[in-house]
Amino acid sequence: MTQETATMAGKISPRGSAGEVFLVFLKLGLTSFGGPIAHLGYFRDELVARRRWIDEAGYADLVALCQFLPGPASSQVGFALGLLRGGPLGALAAWAAFTLPSALLLVLFALGAAVFDGPVGAGLIHGLKVVAVAVVAQAVWGMARSLTPDATRAGIALAAVMLVVFVGGSPGQIAAIVTGGIAGLALCREAQAPVQGHLAFAVSKRAGIVALAVFLALLILLPLVASGAPGLALFDGFYRAGSLVFGGGHVVLPLLQAEVVTGGGVTNDAFLAGYGAAQAVPGPLFTFAAYLGAVTGMPPNGIVGAGIALVAIFLPGVLLLIGALPFWNLFRARPAAQSAMRGANAAVVGILGAALYDPVWTSAILAPRDFALALAGFLLLTVWKVAPWIIVVLMGAGGILFGLL
Repeated sequence: MTQETATMAGKISPRGSAGEVFLVFLKLGLTSFGGPIAHLGYFRDELVARRRWIDEAGYADLVALCQFLPGPASSQVGFALGLLRGGPLGALAAWAAFTLPSALLLVLFALGAAVFDGPVGAGLIHGLKVVAVAVVAQAVWGMARSLTPDATRAGIALAAVMLVVFVGGSPGQIAAIVTGGIAGLALCREAQAPVQGHLAFAVSKRAGIVALAVFLALLILLPLVASGAPGLALFDGFYRAGSLVFGGGHVVLPLLQAEVVTGGGVTNDAFLAGYGAAQAVPGPLFTFAAYLGAVTGMPPNGIVGAGIALVAIFLPGVLLLIGALPFWNLFRARPAAQSAMRGANAAVVGILGAALYDPVWTSAILAPRDFALALAGFLLLTVWKVAPWIIVVLMGAGGILFGLL
């Protein structure tokens, strides 16, 4: 499908190939540190601002949709952007390239490559957390300028911050988006803009319905057939964890701990060691499942267990996204939906703003020198337009230096 919409900075680029998508997302998979909120910042910088695969409003719409769905939100956004750019093969290329680097690193860690011991490793991990501060701050700054241009939408963003702060977790995020949509419906009824083609996904309604049916069938039937089949039991446990968590990232950890530690497959010490290693690798935190699948004491484990767990935890989010995409343009073409999306997009800015403080700021900025390092990264991104991977290298080196002092 052709893409004819224009961004504020010019027309978005024409559709590309799966190979191009793979290379772009491989770079992101190797450099996107900091968790799902930071990943959305990396995606925005690379694919909206630099490459113009999608415009700012379309990107915000996509983020809002993925925040509504269970599963790893940043990976779902990446899968959808790959689909938009390169079709079904582009979607698979985006998922594989963004996911496999961190999954492979965590499997190596599970097999004994513990490389983050001592002050150098601790300093590196801390420096990578500082990277997230700079990236998320840039994302909040850029999205706020385009998505909260007036007092009404700025107020919606502020209300979203309050909801996230006082309700907490994924329920707070979902409540913020729903409230933002309702507020937009009531308060953002200016002249409706015609919907452009920037969200023309190559997914038919029939394919969407099939994807939703497969999602439900696996969720219902897997527990019934997994008894006595260790491979299916492993798949079932991680599939349910991926099906029942909103917001992704750290939210999935309690479900995984209940599944593998309480069930006796992984010791609590091994679980926590793997979680610590997951903080040091780029890409989605859901790849922690690959580590758990590799170290579980019940076969299949090792490389086979890692592969089963990795596919199982991502599959439900992908199926739900495919099921929702065919109906998204129909929904957002309605005038009332456009008003609601203005409010929901403003709420996304508020959610990002709240996340900038907690957990991003609170886990990274522990001393004045951390603030100075984060500010340097922010200015390098926003003023000097330095590539994000260079920021990763510089902030990681800064963290190691501070760790040795």
